[in-house]
Amino acid sequence: MFITGRRKDALDAAVAELGNGVTGVVCDVSVPAELDAFHEAVREQASGIDVLVANAGIGAAAPLGEVTEELIDSLFATNVKGTIFTFQQALPHLNAGASVILTGSTAATRLDPGLEVYAASKAAVRSLARGWALSSRARGFRVNVVSPGGTRTPGLLEPVPAEALKQAEESVPLGRLAEPEEIAAVTTFLASDASSYVNGAEFFADGGYAQV
Repeated sequence: MFITGRRKDALDAAVAELGNGVTGVVCDVSVPAELDAFHEAVREQASGIDVLVANAGIGAAAPLGEVTEELIDSLFATNVKGTIFTFQQALPHLNAGASVILTGSTAATRLDPGLEVYAASKAAVRSLARGWALSSRARGFRVNVVSPGGTRTPGLLEPVPAEALKQAEESVPLGRLAEPEEIAAVTTFLASDASSYVNGAEFFADGGYAQV
């Protein structure tokens, strides 16, 4: 198993938690040259790729009228360009029947004020999955999307005030945010042979937030 991250300390901690057989490679997916180095490591140490998860993404808000070029560039560089090149550079190394899993967002379906640009970047990810799924017959892989709702990760919990988190929980029909393990379970299903006839689909793990 290979995992990537931009922060070496966090990456090292993840490798230690996952245990033996895991290789961590520091990589910023918005920089194609760094993806080259990552895939070179995969080529040297593995016979091919059975499961590819393009999970790297960033989120940022800006009210209408205050969107900057820097915000657009950063969101689309990671969320869209990074997803494209993560997949494209892995393409020659995908084994027959490989599962490709992209990370979308409920933001692309249920828009919140200030998140329009972020939502657009995630809508692009959904569109990419549809297009790439059309190549499944010729290429021998399948492509699907997992779109989480609000999830109790440091990226959400640390910058968001407690009152805002409470309001977010109240907006979810299940009445709570997701635990990371619940999102991972959906991803694991799509990575497994149990989903061998699932292709071009989007799976929402959002407690019903964008569904009702």
